[in-house]
Amino acid sequence: MHVCPTTATKKRADGIVTIDYDLWIGCAYCAVACPYQARYKTQKATFAYGRATASEAKRQDDARLAVATKCTFCVDRIDAGIEKGQRPGVDPEATPACVNACIAGALALGDLDDGESNVSRLLGENQHFRMHEELGTGPGFYYLWDKAAR
Repeated sequence: MHVCPTTATKKRADGIVTIDYDLWIGCAYCAVACPYQARYKTQKATFAYGRATASEAKRQDDARLAVATKCTFCVDRIDAGIEKGQRPGVDPEATPACVNACIAGALALGDLDDGESNVSRLLGENQHFRMHEELGTGPGFYYLWDKAAR
């Protein structure tokens, strides 16, 4: 985030890192510097089945080509849900699509400041780690790997 010469990359108060495409100039320093290898520069549109499905065609935006991209954590869903008084990670309309769609229940989102939230409960019940925590980036993404010893 700090290598961005235009401040197009920002970390929101909730910890989600975003890209402001109105400020982005195409240098891709962020893609090179990202310790999580979570950014990449999209040169051309690619589709799951070789050509765009109806839903992919609907979402296709040529303005998002030749720019750095990353997971957005569906911030538009989160923000719209919060405006309606919904809670991300609890109310599906305010929760990232991947969390809602994961049939294995392997993804969760919630409020770590709430000791009763789903993610606080998961972290209390399981051993976990945060990737590259030692870099001081303050990752809010936890990986669970085994039940906690009791």
